[in-house]
Amino acid sequence: MRGLIRELTLPVWRSLPWRALLASGALALLLAGVTRIADAPSTWLTVNLLRTAALVIALGLAFVLDDPARHTTAAVPVRRPVRAGLRLALVLPVVASWWTAVLLLVPSSVRPPVGDITLEAGAACALALAGATAAIRLTDQAEPGQAVAAGLLVLAILTPLLLPESWALFVAVEDKRWATAHDRWAMVLAGAVVVWGLCMPERVRRRSVSFSPSGA
Repeated sequence: MRGLIRELTLPVWRSLPWRALLASGALALLLAGVTRIADAPSTWLTVNLLRTAALVIALGLAFVLDDPARHTTAAVPVRRPVRAGLRLALVLPVVASWWTAVLLLVPSSVRPPVGDITLEAGAACALALAGATAAIRLTDQAEPGQAVAAGLLVLAILTPLLLPESWALFVAVEDKRWATAHDRWAMVLAGAVVVWGLCMPERVRRRSVSFSPSGA
């Protein structure tokens, strides 16, 4: 298995949607850079720029499982969790580096708690991956990334509008609900990971049984 994974690494690396990933990473860095050029950026502005940067990175991750040759690679002797896991293993270190650079670009004087804002980013990325994995599991689409990214964007827009005030997720650092909101972000992250894990295995295809008349 290890030898087969080594042989798959380079082809998988080449098949990854690097254009979408690089575009999202570059835009996230530009958003964080605004805090460097803005005159006396506020904590409120910084938090929202970081949230937008996290969403942009998550939108790029929505394309990670896109594989135009999906129906061809399904025949290889490597199960989907291994193939998808290899894709994530190649991409996540790059994404983590981008997020680290995004945080470092923000002046320390207005930088929100790193652990909390990283939890929000992790939840957004986990939702993108869960959506992509569910789309691969439940449909025959080879490239569901565009639809998943659109769904994630709509979710990000509607969530602040539809959630009751007591369940607000996008709160300011100074808000007394900051800690409670991040307990809920942890729940979102855990739920996305569960969905991702449940949808990772390939569907069990039902065999069609045909009955022929007796004596035929």
